[in-house]
Amino acid sequence: MVVQRKTQRPVQFELTEPTRAAVTAWIEKAKLKPEQCLFPSRLTKSAHVSTRQYARIVHQWVAAIGLDPTVYGTHTMRRTKATLIYRRTKNLRAVQLLLGHSKLESTVRYLGIEVDDALEISEQTEI
Repeated sequence: MVVQRKTQRPVQFELTEPTRAAVTAWIEKAKLKPEQCLFPSRLTKSAHVSTRQYARIVHQWVAAIGLDPTVYGTHTMRRTKATLIYRRTKNLRAVQLLLGHSKLESTVRYLGIEVDDALEISEQTEI
């Protein structure tokens, strides 16, 4: 289970099949035990990789594939995934749950949903 640092609430997420296979291979290669962190820290002070180190790793990945690392980061990946889910489904409640937001208004603000989006959804719904 993953607990959101800011709200201390559990956040659900999915692993795609390729990701699941990669994680399983990593666990086997690293001979990790259930009580160990998936990505252990190189430092003895911490059991897991820090958020700063994670950001450095993402920065290196982005640069390695030729993208501008100043444009992409850990938060932009989170926001992009949520935005894509919303655009495909128009299901705000699902996105709210995935992000771990307690208020729907926070999700609306986070996604930057405008009045035009709301009107478009309304126009597509007939009763």
